[in-house]
Amino acid sequence: MTFNRRALLGAGLAAAALPLMGAQAAAPFVGRGAPAWYRFRFGEYEATVISDGALPLGKAEDAFVGARPGEINAMMQSNFLDPANALLEQNALVLNTGRNLILFDTGMGDSMGADSQMFGPTTGRLLRNMRQAGIDPAQIDLVVLSHAHCDHCWALVDAQGNRNFPNAQVAVSETDLKYWTDEGNIRGPAFMGPFIRGATKNLNAYRDRMIMVQDGREVVPGVIAMSAPGHTVGHTIYAINSGPNVMVYTGDLAHHHVLLLRRPLLEFSFDTDPKQSAQTRARALDRFANERVALLSYHFPWPGLGRVAKEGEGYAWMPSPMDVTSLG
Repeated sequence: MTFNRRALLGAGLAAAALPLMGAQAAAPFVGRGAPAWYRFRFGEYEATVISDGALPLGKAEDAFVGARPGEINAMMQSNFLDPANALLEQNALVLNTGRNLILFDTGMGDSMGADSQMFGPTTGRLLRNMRQAGIDPAQIDLVVLSHAHCDHCWALVDAQGNRNFPNAQVAVSETDLKYWTDEGNIRGPAFMGPFIRGATKNLNAYRDRMIMVQDGREVVPGVIAMSAPGHTVGHTIYAINSGPNVMVYTGDLAHHHVLLLRRPLLEFSFDTDPKQSAQTRARALDRFANERVALLSYHFPWPGLGRVAKEGEGYAWMPSPMDVTSLG
């Protein structure tokens, strides 16, 4: 069976000719979407994915480089995605272990004024969505950062520099902390200036309550840091364990569920070391596919839960948010 526009319009017209039963009054538009949070049980833990809003990158071929001419656009179009606007999600995680209430990454926030909207007005919604999910930011006792880029740490403080999580410690790799608070690193791409100034403002507000994460070590019971450098010098992902259950929070290991899975060795324009990032990604994806581990990806389609499977020379994203018991 094939479909075309004429046939579909014909079917629609035929349906419209049928008599309508019941109320004839037009219902008003609701004008708002569902609360942007998703809660589920993970082993003995309760997990809540909180959206910071969509992050539009613009032209896909400008952000993802190293492909043959036209290849990026073709990959986007074949997956019904707009090559003129590579749209990423921002899926932060709040994990309640019964002992700790942990936030993984903070989203963009509004701490840097106009720079906080460098990717447009759809970001910076984490705090609002967190409250809609019934979580008071003051309840967070640990913020775990994958790295110190704007969309991951700029909501540590508000526009006046006040802590948004007044009772929290902040866990981050020492290499990222040093790199992104050093004004001597303001060179190269234009984004480096605001990225470093923003990281400095947000991270320095918690200098008296920092935890330096170490590769292979527990940050708190049930959360193990795993070094994954390249996107930034100290980019870190986290294995979350509860009994036999394992889920990896992958941060920015891969930004796009099609482009960087089908072609893991493509480079991303915001990587500090694009080649190292690509190699790190390729090794991790191979391991995740072989071990069939559950993943939570910060930038993949909402709510970012799924697995990767081998497909040709790359991988396919298998969304699976219902692997766990939904509570939301």
